[in-house]
Amino acid sequence: MSDFFWPLGLSILGAIFGSFLATVAIRWPAGRSALSGRSLCDGCGRPVAARDLVPVLSALLLRGRARCCGGRISRLHSAVEIACAICGLTAGLVASDVTSLVIAAFGWLLVLVAALDATELWIPDPLIAVVAVTGLATAVLLPPPVSDRLIGGAAGFGSLWLIGFAYLRLRGQEGLGGADPKLFGAIGLWLGWRLLPAVLLFAAMIGLGMVALRLAAGRAVARDEAVPFGAYLAAAAYPALLLMVHLET
Repeated sequence: MSDFFWPLGLSILGAIFGSFLATVAIRWPAGRSALSGRSLCDGCGRPVAARDLVPVLSALLLRGRARCCGGRISRLHSAVEIACAICGLTAGLVASDVTSLVIAAFGWLLVLVAALDATELWIPDPLIAVVAVTGLATAVLLPPPVSDRLIGGAAGFGSLWLIGFAYLRLRGQEGLGGADPKLFGAIGLWLGWRLLPAVLLFAAMIGLGMVALRLAAGRAVARDEAVPFGAYLAAAAYPALLLMVHLET
């Protein structure tokens, strides 16, 4: 397939898959399945017509309002769809065929992680397990070797667990969510150990940037306010994989 159509196709696929992942991010915390039943309006619960399910475009044409009741459509839908489209596009630009699908899948998993953490401060263990298992499985297609990935898994989990433990002993309160070390370990199973310091630094910079934006907007930030650090790790990990694949090929 041409260099133009492959990234475009993956971008469209990402937007479509993102529509499903947005539904997962909304329903999972409430204990509802995203696989059962038709798509329902977030406001009134009525079935959503097929013409109103086109990723991104439907929300734009409806100006962010549901056709059935006029209620506001959650911005999470468009945000997840756009993020997944970007993951598909960038994966198609750095690789081709099955390899690019694997890269995009990593991005799509991380988008779901970020969506859940940003909205609910919750990253379910089954989702982290999927990230971890696929990380090991993809060693046959992507660098680094399995040995580096295993070290990365242990180093990722161990480093954040130690940071969280030290913070708890020094400050008397938790500084990291319980899922963050597990997520960082799962990311290490994808990237290996060498890129983990850069991912951690980039995630911290994203977090500081978010705080700076809130302060610039005149919104107070409490010192003990919980932050979705898992979402920042996810946002930092995907560019790291893209860079690694680009440099290795």
